[in-house]
Amino acid sequence: MSDTTIGRKITELREALLLSPEQLAERSGAELAVIKGIEAGEIIPSLAPLIRITRALGVRLGTLLDDDENLGPALVRSIDYSQSTRLKALETHSDGGGLIFNALAEGKASRHMEPFYITLEPSGESSHTLSAHEGEEWLFALEGPLEIAYGKETYVLQPGDSIYYDSIVPHQVRSYEGASAKFVAVVYTPA
Repeated sequence: MSDTTIGRKITELREALLLSPEQLAERSGAELAVIKGIEAGEIIPSLAPLIRITRALGVRLGTLLDDDENLGPALVRSIDYSQSTRLKALETHSDGGGLIFNALAEGKASRHMEPFYITLEPSGESSHTLSAHEGEEWLFALEGPLEIAYGKETYVLQPGDSIYYDSIVPHQVRSYEGASAKFVAVVYTPA
């Protein structure tokens, strides 16, 4: 990655926050000349000022170092769902029904959450194997009921209902009484 790319990303982030170079220098504790030099591509930045600058901008260091060029928001229109990345499951499978995931933020750089629009089709299988992983999940039911097994409890969500849970507890999202469902899920997995 070139020094101008890092400088351009800092400039874009700073301007998105409506900060002047002087305000960024004040917030970060970095010298104004260093910030201006990095933004112009005239100074090869060292790690210490970059860390201070990213903290002042509210982003992780990787945001400046990643090859991803898109620093703005990821916008997905409903008509584009069919073109977004489709995954069969976040894990190997779900015996609670066929889950089709449409990624809703694949264009967003350095994201910490993964939002999905999910269609749940009943599978007809009766096994209810729970899975666990690090992180958190938030689900919002849009159409049809869906069942969430969470530890020893079971919850049924109707359209408009939501649930937020720690993913480390064994869980499974599945079809409720053979019904199809659609829902939005936001998954956070720590790096």
